[in-house]
Amino acid sequence: MEIEKGFKIDSPNVFVPWNIGEKEFLELFKAAELKNVTSGYYTIPCESLNGLKSLIGFHFEPRKNGVLNELEFFRTNYDDPKKSFDDFQTHFEKAFGNPTGSSKGNEGFDNYQWSINGIKIMHYVFDRFGPEEHMRIKYESTKTYKNNGGISAEIKNSNNNNSGLN
Repeated sequence: MEIEKGFKIDSPNVFVPWNIGEKEFLELFKAAELKNVTSGYYTIPCESLNGLKSLIGFHFEPRKNGVLNELEFFRTNYDDPKKSFDDFQTHFEKAFGNPTGSSKGNEGFDNYQWSINGIKIMHYVFDRFGPEEHMRIKYESTKTYKNNGGISAEIKNSNNNNSGLN
């Protein structure tokens, strides 16, 4: 996968380029179950990365008339948080290789990060009314990442430099 150019979804069969506008984005999914959650944010149940079943959230910045700059992978059922975390981690490692950084995380889960030519992939759990798993791909040429709770996670690169998920 050429993650620097965009993200390939296996089912529905769609390649979504970074920095695509909302109008063009909607054309890609005209026959799919795309849900408009709020201005600049859409979700779809799908399969990607050779068998990973999840929902993907598509974030546009700015929220109105923006461009796609972030993907958020999640599920509606987290009855087994370890199984979910391991499933996401396994598929992402198969697709993108070993993480370029990791650190001790929360709730018994480590934080992982990949940095690939201007793309940042983050996988971590934080406590927000209980444990909450985050698996995100961020196109870094736009604004920096802030999660919904305003909490950032620190990840150490393999060369021991700190790289925040600000």
